[in-house]
Amino acid sequence: MKEHKVVQNKALEQIGNDYYDKDFVFAKMERHHGYPNVIKTIQNRMARLLALANLNKTLTPHGLRHTHTSLLAEAGVSLEQILDRLGHTDDQITKNVYLHVTQEMKKEASQKFTELMKDLC
Repeated sequence: MKEHKVVQNKALEQIGNDYYDKDFVFAKMERHHGYPNVIKTIQNRMARLLALANLNKTLTPHGLRHTHTSLLAEAGVSLEQILDRLGHTDDQITKNVYLHVTQEMKKEASQKFTELMKDLC
């Protein structure tokens, strides 16, 4: 991933103002520099790579994004940092779509509540 970003940054330097710089992860590098790749292209490449790696072929880019966001929340990363990472400006979208409560978070909340109740007795 870092190597990809290096290539993007080099293209940005060479092309200058003609590079459509909206910080897309999967940006076109051959023509229409900086514009996002068509999602079907990304899905096809990912399916091919999953097959080569003998991994679950039902994984999607959005599924990985969703999992990444859930793991960030579970790790205690602030909502503001998650919003920034996802490129969202509306926290309601992030809360509704991505930040469902994971099993680990439910367990942790239950443990915290149990500890609180022990302290009261």
